[in-house]
Order: sequence, then C-alpha cells, then structure tokens
Amino acid sequence: MFGQTKNKTLFLEQAKQARQDRANERRRDQAAVCIQAAVRGFLVRMKFVTDIRAQVDETFGNESSKESVWHSSVEIFKVLKKFFMIFDPTEDEIRFKNICRYVVSTMDVDNTKVCYVSVAMSKENTVQWIRQVKLLLWHNCCYLQQLKPEVPNDMKAIMLHLHTLVIFTSTNTWKMLQSKQNDALKPVLNQLCANILGHLVAKQLYRTIQVLLMKGLARSIPSLKHTALCAIINLSLRPLLAAQYSDNLIGQFVTQILTVPALVLHLENKSAECLALFSSNDILGKCIVLLCSEQQSRPILTTLDGGSILSLLGNIIHLMYLEKETLSTCLLDAMNAIIRLLEFCKSYVVSKQSNLTHWHPVLGWFVQKIQPGLHEAVPFVKKQLQLLWSAGLLSVTFSPLIETMSNGSSIGDSKMQVGATSSSVQPPFRNESITGSSVAIKDFLKKALEKASPKNLPSKYLKLGSPETTTVAITCSLYQVALATFTQLRLDILTGLCYQDIVLPNLWRFISCLGPNHGLKAFLDHLAVNTKTTAPEFQMLMLFCDCTTHLITILDDMELYEQQKPFKLEDLVSMSLFLNQFVFKIIWNNLIDVKTVNSSPFFNSMHTLLMLLYQRDCRRKYTSDDHWLIKEIRPATFMNDLDKEKKSAQVLLQKVPHIVPHKERVLLFHKYITNEKAVLGLTESACASPQSTLVTVHRSRIVEDGYRQLAMLPPQALKAVIRVKFVNEQGLDEAGIDQDGVFKEFLEETIRKVFNPSLNLFKVTSEQRLYPSPTSHIQENHLQLFEFVGRMLGKAVYEGIVVDVPFASFFLSHILGHQYSSLYSSIDELPSLDADLYKSLTYVKHHDGDIQDLDLTFSYDDHCMGQMITHELVPGGRAVPVTNENKISYIHLMAHFRMYLQIKEQTVAFIRGFRSIVHPEWLSIFSTPEVQRLISGDTVEIDLDDLRKHTRYYGGFHDSHRVICWLFDILDKDFTPQERSLFLKFVTSCSKAPLLGFAHMDPPFSIRCVEVSDDQDTGDTVGSVIRGFFAIRKKDPVNRLPTSSTCFNLLKLPNYQKKSTLRDKLRYAITSNTGFELS
Repeated sequence: MFGQTKNKTLFLEQAKQARQDRANERRRDQAAVCIQAAVRGFLVRMKFVTDIRAQVDETFGNESSKESVWHSSVEIFKVLKKFFMIFDPTEDEIRFKNICRYVVSTMDVDNTKVCYVSVAMSKENTVQWIRQVKLLLWHNCCYLQQLKPEVPNDMKAIMLHLHTLVIFTSTNTWKMLQSKQNDALKPVLNQLCANILGHLVAKQLYRTIQVLLMKGLARSIPSLKHTALCAIINLSLRPLLAAQYSDNLIGQFVTQILTVPALVLHLENKSAECLALFSSNDILGKCIVLLCSEQQSRPILTTLDGGSILSLLGNIIHLMYLEKETLSTCLLDAMNAIIRLLEFCKSYVVSKQSNLTHWHPVLGWFVQKIQPGLHEAVPFVKKQLQLLWSAGLLSVTFSPLIETMSNGSSIGDSKMQVGATSSSVQPPFRNESITGSSVAIKDFLKKALEKASPKNLPSKYLKLGSPETTTVAITCSLYQVALATFTQLRLDILTGLCYQDIVLPNLWRFISCLGPNHGLKAFLDHLAVNTKTTAPEFQMLMLFCDCTTHLITILDDMELYEQQKPFKLEDLVSMSLFLNQFVFKIIWNNLIDVKTVNSSPFFNSMHTLLMLLYQRDCRRKYTSDDHWLIKEIRPATFMNDLDKEKKSAQVLLQKVPHIVPHKERVLLFHKYITNEKAVLGLTESACASPQSTLVTVHRSRIVEDGYRQLAMLPPQALKAVIRVKFVNEQGLDEAGIDQDGVFKEFLEETIRKVFNPSLNLFKVTSEQRLYPSPTSHIQENHLQLFEFVGRMLGKAVYEGIVVDVPFASFFLSHILGHQYSSLYSSIDELPSLDADLYKSLTYVKHHDGDIQDLDLTFSYDDHCMGQMITHELVPGGRAVPVTNENKISYIHLMAHFRMYLQIKEQTVAFIRGFRSIVHPEWLSIFSTPEVQRLISGDTVEIDLDDLRKHTRYYGGFHDSHRVICWLFDILDKDFTPQERSLFLKFVTSCSKAPLLGFAHMDPPFSIRCVEVSDDQDTGDTVGSVIRGFFAIRKKDPVNRLPTSSTCFNLLKLPNYQKKSTLRDKLRYAITSNTGFELS
C-alpha cells in the first residue's frame, strides 16, 4: 500500500515538472519572437533612417563638394519631409548645414523647377512646404543659440544659419522673382515671408538674436564681424517692417535687441550701414514714443533687470547722439523717455553696502547681481553713457536754453543789471580813491534807479511754469537724475556739464531772468507750494548749484580772479547774494522742515555752493565787507531766539553763521565758554571754591617745567584756574602768586618760545606765517610737545588771552577740519604754504605743450638736514612720469602731500590738544581768518578813542594829565599804524586789539606813573601819587625809558617834562624792545 502511494506522488511531481517545462518553453518562444520582432523593427528603422540619411547625403552632397548637382525642387521637398521625420540635432548637424547650403543656393537659380520656393506654387504642397520652411528656419535659430561666435568653426556655421534666415524671410534676393513674368507672385510671396516671420517671432526669434548678440558683443573684444552684424540687424528689423511697427514688436525690439550692451557702439565701429537702417526706419523716434508713454513703457521696463535697463539707456543715448536732427524734433519726449529710464535704474541704486547689495562700476551699490558675462561690456556702456554729457549732445539738449538766451540776450542783460542794482550788488573797489561827493552821487543814482526800475521798465521777466522755463527745467531735471543715478560717474558728468561755456553761463543768465534779485521771489513762492522740492524748476536750480560748485572747486585763483571765466566776479557777487538770501529765507520761514534740512538734496546743493563762495571770499576777497550779512536779522532778537532754543535760529547758526555779525558770534563764543565753566564748577559764582592748579616754573625752564606739570593734566583741570609761581635764576621763589597776570605772562612766554622757529617745532612761510615743521621729529617726544602746544593755545583762546601767533591759513583750515570736506582743494590753499611751488604747479596745469618734456615724476625731492629724500606721491611714483593726462592728479597729490601728509602726525597731535580745550563746534561759527582774529586779536587799525576810554591810571595819572594827553596825541598824530601796533605789543605782548574792543581786554589796559627803575619800584606811595597827579618833578627823567608789564597789560611811564622826550623815548622803547621787562 505504501509503495502505491509513493509512486503516485512521484507521478504527480513529474507531471507538474513537465507542465512547468512546457510553460517555460512557450515563454522562451514568445521572448524569442519579441526579440526578433524588436530587432527586425530596429533594423528596419535603422535601415529606414540610414536610407534617408544616405538619400540626403546623395542629394545634398557634403561640405567639401565644390559643385552642386541640381535636383527637382519637389524631390528636395520630399527628401526634406522624410529627413525632418528622423532629424537629430546632434547627429545630423553636418547634414543640416549641407541642406541649408543647398536650399540657399537654389534661390540664386533661374530655373523654377530647381528653386526650392517653387514647391509653394503647387496647391497640394503649399501648406506642407510652409510648415517645412518654418521647421527648417526654426532649427537654424536653435543652432544659433548654441554656437559660440569666438570659435572660428562655429562662426562659419553662424554665418550659414544667418544667411538661411535672411534668405527665407524676405523676397528681395530671390532670383526667380527678378523676371517680370513673376511680378504677380511677389505680393503672395511677400505675405508668405511675413507669415514665416510671424511664426519665428512667436517662437522667440528676438530671444535667439539677443543670445547671439550677447555672446558676440558682451566681451572685451567683440567677436561678431561686419557681415554677421548686418545679417542680424536686417533680421531683427524685418518683423517690424512686416507688422508695420506694431507696439508689441517695438516692445520686443526694445527689450531684447536694444538691451544688448553697447550694441550701437559696436555697430558704429563695425557696421555703419546698420545704423543707416536704424535711421531710415526711424527706430529712435519709435522707441522714444514707446518709452515716454507710461502705459506702454511700464509693463515693458518692469520685466527688465537694472543692468538691461542701463544697456538700453546707453544705446538710446548713443542713437540720440548720432541722430541729432531726429532728436531735435522730439526733444521733450526724448528727455522724458531718458528720465523714465534713469528713474528705473535709480530704483535699484542704494547709498550703502549691505548683504543684499552688489558693487556696480557705474551705479555704485546695486540691489541686483551683474550678469557674469556683462562685466567685460561695462566699459563700452560707460562710453555710451558719457555721450549724454558730451559737448555735441549738450548743444542739442540745451538748445532751448541757448536759443532763449540768444534771442533775448539784450533783455536778459538789462534784467540782470536792474536786479544787481536793486540788490546793491557791487564788487569791492580796489586801487580807487572815491571822494565823498562821488559816493553821494552814486547813492543818489542808485536810489533813482531803484525807484525808476519797477515803474518805468516793462515787466518782461520769464515766469516759472511757462513753456520756455518748463523745457529748460526738464532738461536740467534729466541731468540731475543722471547725477543721482550714476553715482560713480558724478564727477565725470559735472565736468562734462562745465566743459566750455555751453551750460553754466547761460543757465545763470536764465535764472537771473526769472524776476528781480535773480528770481528769488519766484523760487520762494514756488517752494511754498511745492515743499518737497521735486518740481523740475528746483532740479534746474540744483543742477546749476552742483555744477558751479564743481567748477569753482577746480578753478585756481588765476582762472577765477584774473581770467574770470566762465563767471565774472560780478556774477559771483550776485550769485552769492542770491544764495545767501535764499538759504536764509528757506530756514527762517520754515519753507523746508528744519528737522530734515540735512537730508534735503535741494538745500544741500544750495548750501554747498554758498559756503564754497564764502570760503573763496574768505581766502581772497571779492565782495564788500557787509556783503554776507542779512539785514533782516536783528542781532539782539537772533541771540534771544538762540537762548530760547528756537530751531530755525539754531540751524541758521549751524549752517550759515556768517549772516550774523562777527561781534555777536564772538560774544556767543565767550558765552559758550562761560556756560561750560559754570557747568564744570570753574567759576566763583558756580562754586564757592573753584578748583585750581598750582605750578612752579623756573624762568630758565619755562617750557620744560610747564610741559612736565601741565601736559598730563586732564582737560577739565586745564580749563580751571592755573596759578603760577616763578622761580628766579637764583633759585628763589619770586614774590607773589599769580592773580591771572602771572599766568598770562607764563602762557605768553611759553607760546613765544614753542612757536620760535629755532626750536624746530614750527616753521615760517615766506609771509612769516607759522605751520608745523616736517622735521620736528628731531625733537624728543615731538608729538607730545605738539599736543601740549595745542592745549596751551587752546587755553589762551579759552581764557580770551590774545597772543601774537600768525598761522598759515592752510593750517587754520586744518584746525577747523575743512580738509575733510569734499569741497576742500589742497591746491587752493597751497599759496599760504609755498607760493613758489604753487606758481610751478599752476604752470604745469596750464602748460599747452607735452608735459613729459619737463621730466616730472610722481615724487617729491626734499632736502632734509643735508640729505636728499625722495617721497613718492603714489606707490612707485618715482618711476611714474607726469603726462598731460595725469597732470591734474599730480598737482593735487603734490599739494596734498606738502600741506597734509608731510605734517600729518604733527597736525593731528596739535589739533587733538587744541580741541581738548576748545570744542570744534564752537569754532565752526568762524571762518579761517576769523579764527586767526580769535587767536591774535582784531586786524583793524587800533581805535585810540576806544583805548583811551577804557584805560585805567595809577600813580597819579588821570585822563586829563599832561603826559597822558601827550601820549595819545603822539599815538594819533606822530606814530604810523605800524608803530601803534608795536606800542600795543610792547604793553600787551600782542600787536592787535581785542576782538570786541578794549572794553573786553583782561586785565584792563593800564598806565602807571613811575619815578624809579623797575628794580627799585616798590609800588605807589602817597608822595609819588601826589607828585604824579600834579606833575611835580624836580628833574626831567630823560635817562629812563618806558617799560611794561605785559602780564598785567601795564605801561610804566615816567613823568616826562617834554612831549618830544616822551615821543623819542617811547619810539625807541617799542622798536628796540629794551623796555620789554616783566615785573
């Protein structure tokens, strides 16, 4: 039984295995059939493809074929129909070239059976042929996007593909249409070409052209040649012509063709006839119409990045430069279009660096990345942009201004003369003696003109808002927006606008024609309405101010004062008067919010030019004495407003302090000091026992002992009372401790010694003006000494002690911090340091020949302690020659080195010490000459009446005493102004009067009657006072000289019996300094 079961199981397993084997066999048979079918299909397809490719090769030959074998156009059509079924762009690239080469060549054959276009003549093939041509041409476009123009083989292929596209998008070159019998076909075939162009445009033809142009032109060395450029431009213009310049296609042309960097520049250099096509098709005019329309341009421009807009702007500007006649016919629209493009660019420009910004060589910090391939094209785009401010384009853009001024030149001149007269604009008179009667006559005539001008002269001033002013204002607005957009080309733009005399003189005359006082009221009224200063009229004023600021900054004294080009001195006087009044009224009347005045570009432009004119006037006078004062300001009221912290008064004092009389500013300066002393508790009124410092000084070591004891004092202690005890040559303490007078003596002696050129801390110019010595390093701790000297001078100014220390004006400018201003020009200040070097550099600047003949390099040879030391103005400067191109840089670098770099450490140390005592904010209300007056006293002649009025008398003298009367009579009638200055220096150690008059001299000017010599003088006694008062004297003291105690401003005068004796002795004493003995 068990055997039967086992056999059954075995049988079942064998049957199952047999079934599986049969199933596997069937699957193998099926797989074999599938494989065989696939292989047969593949082989058939490969044979099909191979046969087609063989047929194509047989039909079209290859590139090396020298002669073409013509085939029927229908046969070609059928072959191509098969070919495009199996076309592979990579595998069939060479075959496609051969096909293009063949079908293009058939277009030059007269035989219609051969010509490829003839297939379209048969109705059954027309639709399919059009599809085939579109496919053929689109594959050409695809290849163009992949090829590289810089590769020679690729360049050949590009030319072939371009040729194919050019041939089949226009019937102009089709030979079969040149016979008259085919004229009837032209309209149909032209429409066919238009249809093909429409298809290509829809398939992004312009994108293809843009890619090709970018590859070939956005390079440092363009790779596209003349023929290729001609083909590309023709191809790009044909859709416009076919569509009759539709807005859509003009938009595509603008955004994809004219955004190619420097396209027009390269066309001008390589293919000028393409520009003729632009001109004949009025591309510029149509682009201007599109761009000046807000509705049409905004959707287009918003699709472009900042770099593309910049490239578009460059091409449009270049076309404007080349087509000036076209530009002149649509000038206003063109300027609006440029302004629109500039504003789009400006929207991507930021003022500061951040994580989201990138540096652009034209725009500065930019919120978008520059496309990697465009870096090399930036120099070409920059050349195009520079055409905007070239002389050729400026003559067109500013033609309305020039025409307006030339047509009404005489009227304009009369208006300016009337305005100048009514404003009392008169330059200072020099080398003329004007009698009182002539002055009276001038005043009479002036008043007569003032009364007559508004009544008798017709009101023919131009008005803001009129067509003439609006056109000029829009032009100025264009260049003002360019200045704000092209941040890295700002100086270049300003230089272009200042070049020759196209813009600035005419623009100033135009502004002067806007009303009395150069349109002051018109602008103020307009500003009251438009407080944001965005109107084009304000842009016009801003442009004038920015350009004039740039021009005056680069003009030297010879050009500004002697040649007087482009402005005469009278123009500068009128200009400064207008700006002074305008800036004052803007702030005083709150026409611009005083809280945001620092961030107002309009105000900053006006204020910058005003302060530049003021600084030039401070350095070399061209206005009258009271020119800068505002008559509307009442000093007492203004000071009261400052005390009440009225914002407008504070801003005026900060921005234009010169409009306040000098006396009030000096009083304000002393008030600042008094207030600080009170806050620090340095006055008896503020503190019962104000702090003080006692120093002991040996007379033979005044500087050394003073430096040792005072140099390390904190500024607050130095501002407090410093009491001085002198030790005489025998080592004994001198009687008495300082009561202000001895400290004054110590301060004067210290300053006199440290500023002595023999110490080599300071040197003197040819005009005997002081400045830090470049070789001061030979002194040990020279920088610490400079800081100490600065503190001592600051202490003198702080205490109101005038010292006779005349500084070179350039050094005073450093003290005020002017060298950090963007308007500071080293070359302008150079005459105050080295007049000879200034003359030499001016000669270099104006030299007409080749400057290399002078054999100059960017280096300076300095003779120092018997050695020749060469300083390089730039790295490797001794090997860099000065040329006509870089001579301006050389001039400024040389002046900057001499006045700043060579003495930089000494100047910084001195200023650090000076400012630790006197706050720079306090000094900012003074000009450079005024700071010198603050240090050394007034520069006007000594007022003897004021001196006598505030003189104190001791020892029996009084104002009516015979000797006192003689003294002031001698000073008035016998002494020259120079001798009067010597007399004042003899008594006070300073040759100049106090700034606010002798009423403010501390200690007061005093005269004491003495009977004995200084070493025997024990002071006033009852007998000496009585004898002095009644002029009782046994014998005339002819052997005694007048002496002085400069620390007390005290003149010790013997009771002379004769006026002649007093005159002779006093003159001898002040000229020989024999009476300079300190008690």
